[in-house]
Amino acid sequence: MGVDLRPRSGASAAMASHDTTLQRRGLMFILSSPSGAGKTTIARMLLDRDGHIGMSVSVTTRPMRPGEVNGKDYHFVTDAEFDQMIEEDDFYEWAHVFDHRYGTPKGKIRNALKEGKDFLFDIDWQGTQQLYQKDQQDVVRVFILPPSLGELHNRLRGRGTDSEEVISGRMDRARAEISHWDGYDYVVINDDVEECYTKVREILDAERMKRQRQTGLIGFVRGLMSPDGEPQSS
Repeated sequence: MGVDLRPRSGASAAMASHDTTLQRRGLMFILSSPSGAGKTTIARMLLDRDGHIGMSVSVTTRPMRPGEVNGKDYHFVTDAEFDQMIEEDDFYEWAHVFDHRYGTPKGKIRNALKEGKDFLFDIDWQGTQQLYQKDQQDVVRVFILPPSLGELHNRLRGRGTDSEEVISGRMDRARAEISHWDGYDYVVINDDVEECYTKVREILDAERMKRQRQTGLIGFVRGLMSPDGEPQSS
């Protein structure tokens, strides 16, 4: 994916004739939050509304839930298969979550980043830390907070899928996860889902425009500074 720098109406016809779509390097966009704070909802909104980002599909040892599709929601594997992937260094990161394991397979992510492909990650703070340590230049970390712990508890109860004992465990884990808020580049409070989405989308758009990710800028600027002053697209 490139960044379209074509001039708006009123620019000269000569300038408008040039292809000024600059190549850029892709990014790994991480959304984390306590369970019930909204990261999955925001992630789905990004995927539905932005055709230039795709979900990084994690590998997990937990059982498949009703309605889930293997290879789309998760890659569901056995403990033995997960162990083998660890042995073969097939993960960017992996972690234990609620008695099961989740991991991010390397696959073709690195090559796709070079081509400008963006990946969305719905992972916890442990996975975020591991991924950032391995690939800092391509990682953008966003943490989503609930407006209050009382509201978070209400959201978990409102799902109607967990017992009070499970909800209590999730609340304890939520407090622990929130304590890692300062390990992220951005922190957004999800009091209103549309407003939260707008803020997250603004972060994504700004990160895509960062100078160090615009791999076509050098050639473009050199062209501008050449004797004929003609920009060169990448």
